[in-house]
Amino acid sequence: MTSIRVRTGILGLTLLAGLAAPRTATAEPVPVATVEEQRLDQAVPQEILERSGFASVTPEFARALAETHSYAQARRVVVRQGSRLWRRAVDRAQGRGPEGGGLSRDDDRPLYWARLGMTRQLRAWEPEFGLSGTQRADLLSKLDVTSRGEDTVRYPLGGGVKRILVTGFDPFTLDRDIRISNPSGATALALDGTTIRTAHGPARIETVILPVRWQDFADGTVERALRRQLPRVDLFTTVSQGRVGRFDIERTNGAWRGGFPDNDNISRTGTIPVTDPATQPQWTSTTLPYGAIVAAHTGRFPVYDHTEVTEIPAGGTDPVVRPDGPTAGSTARAGGGGDYLSNEIAYRATLLRDRLGLHATLPGGHVHTPVLQFGKGNTDPATGTITDPEFVRNRLDIIAQVRSIVTVACEATSTE
Repeated sequence: MTSIRVRTGILGLTLLAGLAAPRTATAEPVPVATVEEQRLDQAVPQEILERSGFASVTPEFARALAETHSYAQARRVVVRQGSRLWRRAVDRAQGRGPEGGGLSRDDDRPLYWARLGMTRQLRAWEPEFGLSGTQRADLLSKLDVTSRGEDTVRYPLGGGVKRILVTGFDPFTLDRDIRISNPSGATALALDGTTIRTAHGPARIETVILPVRWQDFADGTVERALRRQLPRVDLFTTVSQGRVGRFDIERTNGAWRGGFPDNDNISRTGTIPVTDPATQPQWTSTTLPYGAIVAAHTGRFPVYDHTEVTEIPAGGTDPVVRPDGPTAGSTARAGGGGDYLSNEIAYRATLLRDRLGLHATLPGGHVHTPVLQFGKGNTDPATGTITDPEFVRNRLDIIAQVRSIVTVACEATSTE
């Protein structure tokens, strides 16, 4: 691994003294850094930031905050800087602007680690005008929304262009291997704002990247990102990293959280919390054209129509694996995408589709990509490098195949 000096200044800690001022009597205690943010102190995130050119993001953000004199000014800075980070990451992924220090452009990790540097800085900031807990939470929320592309979804006016929405995820399982990249996030950056050519004309793709945190999902981040968009689009797909060596079009999604730790090492087990739980179904289903997608040649990885779920049968007490989908009256214990946040985003997105009355008219569902693997000889996180040629090739191939899958799905659900 390339050796670098861990610079806590990247995290804004060297600038903190310049930002801090005597706190007013109304200021509340400053919250500590989250588990996610604390990983920034390790060498790998610092190397990723250095080699991508994103090492300056947090210091620049800190200086902008230091120049504010009111909560309203701070809010404007947060919105501007968060939006700038998203645009910079998209531009880099799509070949615009400087490449940085040699890390390949297709890499999603610079955005992830730079965002955490900004949230950590904002969490520790003590302005002289004071921040209430509610105000700080609002600033953090604004930073999350703007730096994930949620407020930049724009489609052409008028007809003639299909509208497609794609979501990706942050890297996860970082305590297992902090070098991890998420191909769904990389795909979102590569496809955002792009136009694909289909047999029935052009289609515009807009994207959003979601956090890997149970609480954010319980707080409605998926619905916030999608509710306004679903009635406007012609097709949507949520995307996440799934199984080794294969794509899966997940047929059925279950209303159950299995408790695997998220990026803050928090576990949640139980029924997925949604509004109006009295009408909550145990299962939702894809309306993507899975038959057409599986039949098409979209890339080097095989694509499967994945129908397996785990249920507690009606009248039963023990979970049962069902290869062909759920049986009548059963209780969900795992959807096709499992019982983690990939299943939950698929469940929430398709439930929202159905509650908006769009089940019969809006194709949508979940695509699981192959696991993004490092090259042979670079699998040990303790001794391996942050990237290698096979790692980059795998990510580029996954991105290209998601684009092809979306194209096939659009063509299969379009009319002349």
